[in-house]
Amino acid sequence: MTIKLIAIGKTDNNNLQSLMDDYTKRLGFYIKFSIDIIQDIKKAKNLSEEQQKQKEGELILSKLTATDVLILLDENGKQQDSLAFSEYLQKHMNSGIKQLVFVIGGPYGFSQDVYNKANGKISLSKMTFSHQMIRLFFIEQLYRGFTILKNEPYHHR
Repeated sequence: MTIKLIAIGKTDNNNLQSLMDDYTKRLGFYIKFSIDIIQDIKKAKNLSEEQQKQKEGELILSKLTATDVLILLDENGKQQDSLAFSEYLQKHMNSGIKQLVFVIGGPYGFSQDVYNKANGKISLSKMTFSHQMIRLFFIEQLYRGFTILKNEPYHHR
């Protein structure tokens, strides 16, 4: 199985990017992981929130294959602790799927088409974080999940 993270807009904070690169490298010891960045919509200020979500949604859906399992990182998704998330990852690995795709939406969330295609939703917190910080938090949690599955000391119980 491979895991892909899709996000809208580049990370312009070098410190966050450096940390994301570090955890991405660490993840490589456990699983094939990639990040697919969709460029910000040009002239988004001229679009309504709904139009922007629709355009971003079309770009997100264009990055998927027919067999991908799509999980949205969404404020209304299911919350779980790190142990439960590691079990969630294991369950998907055991299911035989080829690619598990997680998506961080744009500033207004996801279009209805993306919600309709999704196989699930996860929330990382009830708090609101910047979309750039969520990338780091999610990648770190992926890494933590795999260290839990391998019974390594990174996560202290």
